[in-house]
Amino acid sequence: MLHPAPLPDSLTSLNRTLIMGVVNVTPDSFSDGGNWFSHEAAVAHAHELLEQGADILDIGGESTRPGAPRVDEEEELRRVIPVIEALAPTGAVLSVDTTRAVVARAAVAAGAHIINDVSGGLADEEMVTVAAETGAVFIAMHWRGHADVMDSLEEYDDVYVDVKRELLERVEYLLQAGVSRSQIVLDPGLGFSKSGESNWPLLAHTADLAALGFPLLVGASRKRFLGHLLAGADHEPVPPTARDHATAAITALSTLSGAWAVRVHNVKESADAAKVALAWKAAGTGA
Repeated sequence: MLHPAPLPDSLTSLNRTLIMGVVNVTPDSFSDGGNWFSHEAAVAHAHELLEQGADILDIGGESTRPGAPRVDEEEELRRVIPVIEALAPTGAVLSVDTTRAVVARAAVAAGAHIINDVSGGLADEEMVTVAAETGAVFIAMHWRGHADVMDSLEEYDDVYVDVKRELLERVEYLLQAGVSRSQIVLDPGLGFSKSGESNWPLLAHTADLAALGFPLLVGASRKRFLGHLLAGADHEPVPPTARDHATAAITALSTLSGAWAVRVHNVKESADAAKVALAWKAAGTGA
C-alpha cells in the first residue's frame, strides 16, 4: 500500500485501505442535517467513529453539498479549530476539510496531519503555499467550481479521461509550487460536477486511478448518485442514511481496487466491508 507522507507510523505500517470518518461541524450537511454541529457533539461523534474503526477523522466546517451557500472564514475557523484542538492530544490522525488557506494553516498548527481540499488548491491560490510550507499531506480532489455552480460544469467528452488529465495537470502545478510528491493524495471528486451516471466510469476505473503513482481517496459515501441508483418505483432518491449499504459495497470494491482510503459517514459498515474485501483478496493471492 502506497501511503503519503508525513503520517504516523501507526497508519503507514498498515497494508490496507484506510477508513476516513467524516465529522461535519455544520448545520446544513446533506448527510446528517447538522447532528454534530455543536462542539461537544462533534467531539463526541469523533470519538465514536474512532471506536468504530476510523483510521482518520476528517473535520469540516463548510458544507459542499450541491447548492450550499458559503460560510465566512471566521465562522469556519470557529467551527473546526476547537474540535481539532480537542482531538489532537488523543493521538487521533486528523484531516481538515477546507478550501481556505487560512483555515488549513490554522488546522495544521492545531494538530491536523492532512489538508483535504475539495478544490485541489483552485479555490484559494494561497492553499498550495500552505501545503508546501507546512509539509502536511495534501488531498487534491478533482473540482471545477463551488457547490452553488458545480452542476452547471458537468461537461465531459470522456469523464475518466478528462478527470485523469485534469488531476495530473493539478499534480504538475502542485509540484512546481513546491509541494512534495510524497505529500499528494488524489481524489476523483465523485459527485462534484458529476451529478449522476458520470460517477460510475470513475469508480470502474478506481484501479487505474490508483495506479497513477499517488495514493487515491474514494469519497462516495451517501452521495446523491447512490440515492438515484437505489430509488424505488416512484423514482424518488432514497435519503442519505439509506445509502450506507451501497456505500459499504463501494468500500469493498475500492479496497479490492487498491484505494488508499475511503471517506465515509458510517464507519462501522465500511470497516467491516473493507475487512471482508481484504480477506477475499488475501485468500486469492495466498497472502
